[in-house]
Order: sequence, then C-alpha cells, then structure tokens
Amino acid sequence: MLDTERLVLPPPDPLNLPLGALEVGCTGHWELLNVPGAPESTLPHGLPPCAPDLQQEAEQLFLSSPAWLPLHGVEHSARKWQRKRDPWSLLAALGAPVPSDLQAQRHPTTGQILGYKEVLLENTNLSATTSLSLRRPPGPASQSLWGNPTQYPFWPGGMDEPTMTDLSTREEAEEEIDFEKGEVAVSEEGPAGRCWLWAAADAVAADAVPLVRSSDLLTVPPGFKKGVDFAPKDHQAPVSGLLSLSCLLEPLDLSGGDEEDKAEPAGGPGGDTASASLCSAPLGRASSLEDLVLKEASTIASPLEPPKPAPQEQWAVPVDVTSPVGDFYRLIPQPAFQWAFEPDVFQKQAILHLEQHDSVFVAAHTSAGKTVVAEYAIALAQKHMTRTIYTSPIKALSNQKFRDFRNTFGDVGLLTGDVQLHPEASCLIMTTEILRSMLYSGSDVIRDLEWVIFDEVHYINDAERGVVWEEVLIMLPDHVSIILLSATVPNALEFADWIGRLKRRQIYVISTVARPVPLEHYLFTGNSPKTQGELFLLLDSRGAFHTKGYYAAVEAKKERMSKHAQTFGAKQPTHQGGPAQDRGVYLSLLASLRARAQLPVVVFTFSRGRCDEQASGLTSLDLTTSSEKSEIHLFLQRCLARLRGSDRQLPQVLHMSELLRRGLGVHHSGILPILKEIVEMLFSRGLVKVLFATETFAMGVNMPARTVVFDSMRKHDGSTFRDLLPGEYVQMAGRAGRRGLDPTGTVILLCKGRVPEMADLHRMMMGKPSQLQSQFRLTYTMILNLLRVDALRVEDMMKRSFSEFPSRKDSKAHEEALAELTKRLGALEEADVTGQLADLPEYYSWGEELTETRNMIQRRIMESVNGLKSLSTGRVVVVKNEEHHNALGVILQVSSNTSRVFTTLILCDKPVVSESPRDKGPTTPDVPYPEDLVGFKLFLPEGPCEHTVAKLQPGDVAAISTKVLRVNGEKISEDFSRRQQPKFRKDPPLAAVTTAVQELLRLAQAHPSGPPTLDPVNDLQLKDVSVVEGGLRARKLEELIRGAQCVHSPRFPAQYLKLRERRQIQKEMERLSFLLSDQSLLLLPEYHQRVEVLRTLGYVDEAGTVKLAGRVACAMSSHELLLTELMFDNALSTLRPEEIAALLSGLVCQSPGDPGDQLPSTLKQGVERVKAVAKRIGEVQVACGLNQTVEEFVGELNFGLVEVVYEWARGMPFSELAGLSGTPEGLVVRCIQRLAEMCRSLRGAARLVGEPVLGAKMETAATLLRRDIVFAASLYTQ
Repeated sequence: MLDTERLVLPPPDPLNLPLGALEVGCTGHWELLNVPGAPESTLPHGLPPCAPDLQQEAEQLFLSSPAWLPLHGVEHSARKWQRKRDPWSLLAALGAPVPSDLQAQRHPTTGQILGYKEVLLENTNLSATTSLSLRRPPGPASQSLWGNPTQYPFWPGGMDEPTMTDLSTREEAEEEIDFEKGEVAVSEEGPAGRCWLWAAADAVAADAVPLVRSSDLLTVPPGFKKGVDFAPKDHQAPVSGLLSLSCLLEPLDLSGGDEEDKAEPAGGPGGDTASASLCSAPLGRASSLEDLVLKEASTIASPLEPPKPAPQEQWAVPVDVTSPVGDFYRLIPQPAFQWAFEPDVFQKQAILHLEQHDSVFVAAHTSAGKTVVAEYAIALAQKHMTRTIYTSPIKALSNQKFRDFRNTFGDVGLLTGDVQLHPEASCLIMTTEILRSMLYSGSDVIRDLEWVIFDEVHYINDAERGVVWEEVLIMLPDHVSIILLSATVPNALEFADWIGRLKRRQIYVISTVARPVPLEHYLFTGNSPKTQGELFLLLDSRGAFHTKGYYAAVEAKKERMSKHAQTFGAKQPTHQGGPAQDRGVYLSLLASLRARAQLPVVVFTFSRGRCDEQASGLTSLDLTTSSEKSEIHLFLQRCLARLRGSDRQLPQVLHMSELLRRGLGVHHSGILPILKEIVEMLFSRGLVKVLFATETFAMGVNMPARTVVFDSMRKHDGSTFRDLLPGEYVQMAGRAGRRGLDPTGTVILLCKGRVPEMADLHRMMMGKPSQLQSQFRLTYTMILNLLRVDALRVEDMMKRSFSEFPSRKDSKAHEEALAELTKRLGALEEADVTGQLADLPEYYSWGEELTETRNMIQRRIMESVNGLKSLSTGRVVVVKNEEHHNALGVILQVSSNTSRVFTTLILCDKPVVSESPRDKGPTTPDVPYPEDLVGFKLFLPEGPCEHTVAKLQPGDVAAISTKVLRVNGEKISEDFSRRQQPKFRKDPPLAAVTTAVQELLRLAQAHPSGPPTLDPVNDLQLKDVSVVEGGLRARKLEELIRGAQCVHSPRFPAQYLKLRERRQIQKEMERLSFLLSDQSLLLLPEYHQRVEVLRTLGYVDEAGTVKLAGRVACAMSSHELLLTELMFDNALSTLRPEEIAALLSGLVCQSPGDPGDQLPSTLKQGVERVKAVAKRIGEVQVACGLNQTVEEFVGELNFGLVEVVYEWARGMPFSELAGLSGTPEGLVVRCIQRLAEMCRSLRGAARLVGEPVLGAKMETAATLLRRDIVFAASLYTQ
C-alpha cells in the first residue's frame, strides 16, 4: 500500500497553543481544532490509492515473486504428528447401565432392616432407537414433531407390552420336546442366572433323558432323571412343573426343624402357592429319592380342572339415542364448551361418554351435527392441557376445518404436505397419511395426545387409501382415545366391535338416522319454459315412495316423445344429450326453482368436462343483484391480489370471475385450488346461486344448499359406468336443506332421456348404504417399518386388520375349546395297536384318505360339463346326505338355471314324514370294515320298500352309475306331490312310480356293494391331473384296505372306536391351532412373496434385518422401491434439479399421456432409464410370485407432464404452460404440489445415506417448484 501523505507541521512554540489539525475527506481540505494533538484524518488510511498503483503492487507481489505464496512453500509439506500407541483404549467401552439394585427389606412395625433383595430396574438405557415404551426419554427438539424414520414407534394399544415384571417371571428356557425321540432340550438361562428345567409327565413316561446345557449351577444330579430347584422358599415360584427340593424333603422330616419353622404356612408371604399345594399333599413311602421325584413329577403333570368360560365380551356398546338426557347439566355442571344452541340427544350422549374418557363412534347423516362432538373433544383436551389430532381424508377439508376451529378455539395448528402452521398448538389438523407417518416415526406429539378424531370414516372403503385408516387405528397407543365420525353405515356395530377388540376397550356406538332437515325427492322431466312445471314428487319427507309421481313422470315424458315423433318422424332418437338440450333443461329448471325461492342449488355432475360445459352454456343467466355483484367483485380483487400479474390473467381465472359475478360457480379437481376456495367461500356466503360440482364437493365441510340436483344417476367409477350406490346418493343428497332456514330440503333428479326404472330409483334412494369394508393390503413401507422393530411383527398387523376380524373374533373361544380338547385327549385311553392290531392306525388313515379322495373326484365331476350332462333324466345315482346313506335314486327332472337342482326318486325305509330323528334314514356304521370303505354298501330297506322324491344339490350325489332308466319324471313328481296331500295320502302310486321303484330295488339287490359307476377319465373324459392321480391313489388305497390284518382281530371294533375318538380330537385340535396360528392369515402368502422381493433387491437380509436400502425406502411416501433403486443406481445424481423434478413427475402424475417428442435428449434417456428400473422391479415381483404383471407395474407411471414440469422448474410462467398440455390446470397444480413433497422426502433420504450432492439438488428442485400460483397460500389459512 502507498504511504499516506501528511502535512508537516512546525514544532510547537513555547507557548504550546491548544490547536490541532484534521484532514477532511480525500480532497486536501484541512480544519483547525481547539484540541491539541497530532494531525488526524477522517479516512483510516489517508488518500485512497490510485488504480495503477494497486495493479503494480499486485503484479509485484503475486506474479513477479510467486514463491511468496504459501502454495509454493514445501517446507511444511511432509510434516506429520506421531500417534501415541494406546492399545488399552481399544478395550475401553461405555459402562452398561446397572440392570438391578439392592432394595432393603424392613420390618413393617419397627423399620429394622431384615435383609436385602435384588430388584430389576426398569427404563434402563431406553431410547427412541431401542424401545417402544412411552417411558423412554424424548428425542431431539428438532424431531419432536415429525419424528425420525430411524426411531421406533410407540407400543400399539391393545397389544400386551412386556414389563420388567413380566420379563422376570416369564420362563425364558423354551422347552423343545420331541415326543417321537423322547428328548427334552433347554435352550436359555433364566433371568436370575440359573437354568430352569421343566418336568413333563409324558417325557418321564417315555424315559426321556434331558439334554441340559452346562451352566454355573447344575440342576440335574448324576443318575437323576429330573431336575430340582434349590431356590429358597421365599423366592418367587416358577411355573407349575418345577420341582422344589426343600418341599420334597419336608415330609421326610430329615431336617429336624424347630417348631417355629413348622408353624410357618407354606403359602405365606413370599412363599409359593404351588409349593404349598405340593407340600401339603401326603407322600407315601419310597425306596429311593429318585422314585419319589418321579411320583411327584407325575402328580404335578396331572390335568387340572379347566377354567370356567369367560363371559361374552361386548366391545361395541350401542347407545339409545331415543331417550332424552334430562340430567345432562347435572352430570356436567361446567361443560368444557358451550354452544349458542341446545345440543341434540345424540350429541349429549356422546359428550357424556367423552367426559368419561370413552371412545365413541358417531354415525349420522350429513349436516346432522357430528362436528359438535369433535369440538367438545378439542375443548376437553384444552381443559386437560393435552392435545387432539383431527384427521381428514383430503387436504382441502383440512384447510377448511383449520379455519373453522381456529375461529372457535384459536390454539389450532395445521400440518399438510406443504404447510406447517402452529405445530405446537393443542389441536393439530392433518391428513391421515401424515398421522401414519408420525406414528411410524415415533413422533413425541403422540405422548401428549388424548384424542384422535377420524372424520369421514366411511372413506375407509376407498380402495387406494383405505388401508391408511386401518394402519393408524392399529398403531395408536393405548392412552389415546378414539372418536369416529361417519355417515350412516349398516355395520357400525361390527366396525366398532373390531376396534374395541383391537384396543381392548369398549366403543360406544351412537347412531341416528334422523335428519335435522327432512328431504323431498323429485323427478324433473321439463326442457323448456312450457314444461318447467313438470316436477313430480317421488319420495316425501316421511320416507314414503310415491308410485303415482313416478308414473306421472313417465306419462309426461312419453307424451313429449310422441309429439316429437309426430313432428320430426318416428325414427328420431329419443334423447340427444347435446349442450343445446342441456341448456334448455337447466334454464327451465332454474327458472322454476327461482320462482319457488329454492336457490341456492348444487348440481352434481359426474364429469369435469360436463361441469364446465353446463356452466358456460348459461350465458344469458344472471342471478345476482348489483350489490351482490359489488361484493363479489371486491372479494375477488382481495383474493386475487396475492397472485402475480400474469397469473391473474389466466383464462380459467378470467372465466371463473365472469361466472361468479353472475352467481354461477364450478367446483371440481380441474379447477385451480385458490379458485375452488373462492367458490366455496362465496357459496357459503350465499353469493353463488348455482354451483356445478363433482362428487368431491360432498366430501367438504358443512356447506348446505336449498336444493340439490343430480344431472344423472349414473357415473364412471374408473372401470365402468354404473348407477349411484345408496351411500353415494345419500352423501350428496344430504347437502340439501339448511338447518334453521329451510323446513325441507329438495332433491331433484333430471330425466333428460327416459325415466329410470322404478326398481333402480327405489334401490338408490331407499337402499342400505354400503358397509364399511376392509381395504387392508400389504405395502412395502408397512413391511419395512415393522421389520425394523424387533418387537412388532407384520403378522400381528395382519391379524389385527379389519379383513381378518371375522375369523379372529372367536380366538378366545378357540383357545378355550383347544384347552378343553387337550384335557379330553389327556384323559382318553390309548388304543391297543399291538399284535394283530399293529396296522390299525394305518387302516384308519387309509379309510380317511380314501373318503377324501373320492369326495375330491366327485366334486370335480360335478363341476365339469360332462359330469353335469350325464345327470340327465333317468340316470341312476347313489345319494348320500343327511337323510339318505348310499341310497339308490333315479333323476326325474333337472333345473335349467345356473344352480343345478336334481329332482330325484329315492329308495327309503320308512316315510320321511316321521318327526323322529332316528327315522330319517340309516346312519353311518360305527366301525367300517373293508367292504364298507371299498364299496358303497347300498341301502336296502328292511321292511316294505318305500320311496320319496327330493330335490338334490350336486354335493348330494355320491356316485353316478352307468344305468339309465326310462321314466316319466314329470308324471312321477306330480303323483308324489298329489299323494302328499292328506286327502290322497292313502292312494296307491301310479304304475310308473312302482316300476321305477322295483327297478331300483332290483339294482340294489343285484349290486349290494354299489352299481357300476362312470369312470371319470374314460367315460367322462376328465383329463385333469388331480383326477387321474386321485383315481390311481384310490385304487391303491382299496388294495391296502383289503389287505389289512387288524379287521380280523376280535378286539378290532373297540380299539377302532378308541383310535377314532383320539384322531378326531387331534384333528379338531389341529384345526383350532391352525385358526389361531399365523398360517391361517389370508395375506400370509403375499407377505412372504413381498419379503422375498425385498430380500432379492437387498432391502433385508436372510434373517429379516432391514438394511440401509430398506431404511431409505421407509423414508419414502410412495413408490418406495422405485425411488430407492433410482437413488442407489445413481440415476438422479448426474441430472440437474429441474431434470430430476421432470422425471419424478411420472411417479405422481395421475393423468395418462405421452411425454412427447419435444423433450431434450437427457430427459428422454431419463424416462427410458426410469422405465427400465421399474421393469426390473416388476420382473422381480413376478419371479417372487406376486400377481401384478410387469406391464401393470410399469403402467402405473405416467410421463404426460414431464415437459410441463420441466419448463415450470426452469421458470416459465403458469400462463404459458397451458399450451404445452391439455391437462386441466387443477391437475397440473396437484401434480407439482405432490412432486415437491416427493423431492423433500428424497432430500431426507439422501441425507440419510450421506449423499449431500443429491440432497442439495433435491432441495433446489423443491425450491424451483414452490412459486407463484401453484403454491399460493390457502385462503383458509390467512
């Protein structure tokens, strides 16, 4: 730097004047100061240097002498620091927490220390990554809201959480008994450091030798067959079957103890109840201690009395809403919340149960006031200083509820995919998917949670998202109470019973079918001003169906059609659904409603395009006054002011503004979110008179209208056109009628073409709503989230799902039945299978297998075309059912409908009119001999031959003979029916009947072991492998049965009955054990297939431990496998942020389409790579046995908006995106919003695996997407 030029002053004179100089600025101007001192300057370094001098200095320092730079100094390049060797540091480890402590035992009166007892400590070393307990310490503050994918969830309610007491008393030595080899193995040590040994009576009887693992304390002395327990008497008793040496020696009086010890009761404090019972039992003399032990062991193993069956558990408790709650204010003198109106009876009933902290299920019609229950729960949580979570099925409903609850309570927060407002509030509103993510991630918000409110629970029927509701209900901890709000459903008790059994708490079901505003349903057939009065009442407010109104509508439509045919020709179409006719229908309808003061009206149209067409066609309709126009204009200006200039000029914004000024509105998924909110707010203010909406509007908050109109009663559900379901119709029709304003609500169905059939209308309007059905399915995210937690199993999640509820609700009864059968089996005497009876077990097994094989073959015959053709009139068959056992019959008639029924003449012994159950026919012989098993052993009447005519199902035919009789089936049936009347009962049968009966009797006598039957392979041409192999196996079994030796023993009948009883009990026990096991789960095969997919892709190892890729997949919200594979294949790391966002749009876009040819080459290659990865995953799924084909898996990707997203991420205004794709603006916005959520989840996953570059790119991509109208703040949150 250049030296500063300073003014040289003369030395101070002797007078030493108090003066000083100050240089001002860099212009050379000086000022005198009256302060003595050296000259100063206002600049730190005097005059600034000139540019040439700086350049010369830089050249001299950095270019002329580069050695000055530290880069070229090599004297420190080889510098290093010697590490001190400390091998002992490798052995240092953090001290484990002390698992136990010593607790002093004091005298209860004096407090004197009598001794010390070791007690196990709880909550040692608990953390969010090792424990599911609520007693674990909270995680970091930054993760308290969302949790972390690496954290464990909290223990689900209803499942038994193991406590330290349970762990200390639970027997950890799992005994493995092989009854065939007679071995007993002890695998693990007990908690106190010793080895428990179980005594099994069956193993003792078989002289089993225990294989005991060596430990510090041996419990089996040399030469003994059983172990003993050396624990002191005051130790906690092990389970029954563990022998106590001190107890065994007491009766022998070997110790000579004092009287005080003898007076001590065996079952005193700290004693052992089981040991007391053992010691009190008298013991006889024994020649050795070993015999004494064996006798004692056999005594212990004797079966105990079964416990009394528990009373029937009632988890779903219906509440009577018809009786008034007169003492409501006496029971709740200071309610947590008060309304300006008097609550209804069902609302009071729900509030009473909420005060008792009960869980409730409220099912009521739309607009009945279910939100009152939710409001009281929120107020109750604020009073208790706890928290409430309100879940909704859609994001728009969450925003609306946030506005309503914030205005009511103030302390309300909102959590959606892209918005996070007041997360510390006592009431949080969110979608169900976010609550599921918080539960799996172990969010600390769950700790303070008192209520979870599920709104629109009937949304559980949604095939795509219904599984989320079940997952959340299963994963909620035990301290959380549940409030379910739903429309009326027929199986509310069943659903509540499932939740009650799931959570082991009673659910109070409060259901009401009463409407606060009754509805009247009409048919409208008009299409012009002349016919605008053609409105016909079909269903009145009392629920009565008016057929007169229906026929009047049919006649009016028929008269107009006949006039049309006379004018334009008879071959003209009866209905032309064009825009012109729709315009005429709506103009006449709205004129009629306007004249009757029945506006506002909601028109439900099941097509986005038709909504826009119908609203745009009413150009001449203006329903607002000048003051309303001014209010609408000001509201629009205020709401649209937050948009940028170009976004305010979007065609949809301009068009919607013009419609709204005339009192018209459109509401569907293709509308921009901010415009939908404007329409909703104006409609709630009464400024929108006519609203054309799709079905999603009925899912919103309470926005009732005076009238609801259905454009049609048919809709497309994604696969086909169908009529509206009763539940869908009721949900949308419930928007009619404003409480406190309208005496009745009006529902109108337009008849643009023909009038619908009366049966269809009756079913839609008065049918039962759809039941709540389980949509539970396995997802990879669910499997990985549960596999990473050792204490939770996917099988438990499947067991507790609503789909398994019908088969699992009787589990307790099955367990009791299994215990009873086990007791019966132990009391049964073993069958003697020695000597000539050695093959008795095989004989029984052969007979059972032969019967099952024949039944299988017969089922296949009855399912085949040739088998049914052979059962024609005159065919002789063998009948076997409850009334007849191997009786011959001849087919008289065959029904022609789908379910075949065969009218058959059958031989019988006595008339079937007898009421005695013994007279219904011969019973199966108790002991089957070879001739009974190999043949049919046809029924032969003992006395006079009788006959009957019965209708048989295909399963009643045991065999089809080769014989065909000539019979007049119709004549025989009529004669038998006539003789069943009391007047003709004694009349003789016709000759045709007698001839047929005599022919059947002759066949039975000629072939007592059964007539020749049709061969399924040769005669019926059944080439199925199972049938062919079954026939060969049946012939082999017949040979084995004929050669059995046990049947020649005189003891065969008695021993066979004993064996059969044991085998039947064992078979029933196997069935019950199967029902209680995981193997009976419906989704278990698919679970194994999906785990195999994860194992093949490297997400879990052979032991089921989740690996790094699996933990990354847990952090994904959707398409977890595809996103993880793309990340680990480095398919995204080399792309720019806007290119990554464009490619990922194919995973979230819902509108199918082609990416187009205008894409850059990088994006084209990226699309192909994504498809290739998806194809590879699909092939792995197919190889592992999943039903989804590769084409279906790849077909889930839609790349129609790749170019739109790419240009948006590059900064293109939204107004210019419309020309790139024909997709509605609302769907484009939804795609970009979901894409931003996916980018954030990928950012978190990249940080999890240590990919900072990819994480930064995903952060940049999310930032590029979040701008302008796409992410404009919701009007409900302002």
